[in-house]
Order: sequence, then structure tokens, then C-alpha cells
Amino acid sequence: MSDLKIGIVGGAGRMGRMLVKQVTATAGCEIIGGTEPASSPAIGKDIHALAGLEPSGILIKDNTEKLFEEADAVIDFTTPAASVTHAKLAANSGKILVIGTTGINNEQQAEITACGDKAVIVQGANMSLGVNLLAQLTRKVAAILDDEFDVEILEMHHHHKVDAPSGTALLFGKAAAAGRNVDHDSVADRGRDGITGARKRGDIGYAVLRGGNVVGDHTVMFAAENERIELTHKAGDRSIFARGAVRATLWAKDKPAGNYDMMDVLGLGD
Repeated sequence: MSDLKIGIVGGAGRMGRMLVKQVTATAGCEIIGGTEPASSPAIGKDIHALAGLEPSGILIKDNTEKLFEEADAVIDFTTPAASVTHAKLAANSGKILVIGTTGINNEQQAEITACGDKAVIVQGANMSLGVNLLAQLTRKVAAILDDEFDVEILEMHHHHKVDAPSGTALLFGKAAAAGRNVDHDSVADRGRDGITGARKRGDIGYAVLRGGNVVGDHTVMFAAENERIELTHKAGDRSIFARGAVRATLWAKDKPAGNYDMMDVLGLGD
């Protein structure tokens, strides 16, 4: 069978370069193009050379519509607004779209989800195998422990990150809420400052740290009187996200139109 032709939107960015390396190193797929906004200084530059690989003659361009026409699948780690646009392009072209973008709000998510009627869309707040395993563990632990155990989620990322809490932290919080069969948004405590009063029983708390070049550290704490359970994942390099995204892209080949997540890709769903 022929290799899956993959395009990278945001191909010159940190994750874009990592994705180029991962696709190039993975059997069964190949890079056929990448895009950046028209104002980007990367326009016209070799996508493989930007990733530190041997030049290939494949240049970064600004025509995303054409990228979707030429590719079998597109991988997107960009911005929420851009991901909505890319989902619509995937629906119009019938191509696979893998989204690793975080910070997507409910309205944007509804638009992306609607595009799953016409395209294969795989979406993950975090593409790492370890993170998704930890999310499943979080759900199971939350289902076993009652709300005498307070759930607190601590995350730290590099100082360039623009959204908080991280998409991964929210993934864990939503997993805990699902385990307890409660609505996440009703119990999420996403920030504390000043005289807040005592902690509300049953809440899922979030704490956010930013600094340095931390790729991503997450800890889910279940704290009760005189005991605490901590589930922790630490990412040492962005390659773990690229590896998962490429795995998801290959998994999506020949799948029917629909909305999928990493639990589907990894066979970890209920």
C-alpha cells in the first residue's frame, strides 16, 4: 500500500518541526507539505531543513486549502480559531484531520465536532500514550474513592504557554469528573485568590505554574485526612506528542467519518 501523505499546518513551529521529524522517521507515511501564515518568515523555506533534516525541496507555503487538497491527512497543533478553520477544510475535502491544539472553547469545539459528520477528526488534549493511560487511571481512582478525597490537579509548563489550565490538566479533571459521574464545569475550581473560604467538598481544583522550558508536568492528587494519592506524568521532550499524533494519523486511515480521540486510537475506551 502507498504511504499516507501527511501535511503539517504550522509546519515551521516548535511542534511542527517535531512532527516533520516524526513523520519522516515513521514507516507508512510521508510529508508532502506544510503551511504557515503568509506573514511568516518561514514561507519559501525547506520544511525538512527547518526541522534539522536533509533538504527535500518541499517548501513551506501559505495556501492551506491546497494542502488539504494534496494530502491524505493533516496534523494541526496551532490555535483554536485556526483549528476550527482546518476542521471545516477537512469536512469540505473529506480528509483526515488530527488536532492537538489546546485552549479550544465550547463554541469552537461544537464547530469542530460538527465537521466530524464529513471527515475523520481525531482530537486529543494530549497525544502522549502515558498521559492517556494516566487519564484512565484517574477516572478509575475517582470512581473508587468518594468525595472525602479532594481532587487537586497541579500542572507546570514553559513560560511561552498561553492557555491555562493546560488542556492536559483539563483532560485529567474531566476524567475525574467522569469517574464520579458529575458535571466537570459545575465542580471545577480553576483559580483561587484572596479570602476564598473553605474548600467546597466535591470540587476539582486546578493550580498552574509557568516557568523556564518545562515541556509539561502534571500531578493529580487525591487528598483525604491523613493520606494522599498522587498520579504524576512528566514530559521530557515534545517528541512524545509528535509520536502519538503520527500514530493517531496512521490509525485514522480508512476509518469512517466521525469524531475520535486518543482513547479510541490506543484502545483504552470503555
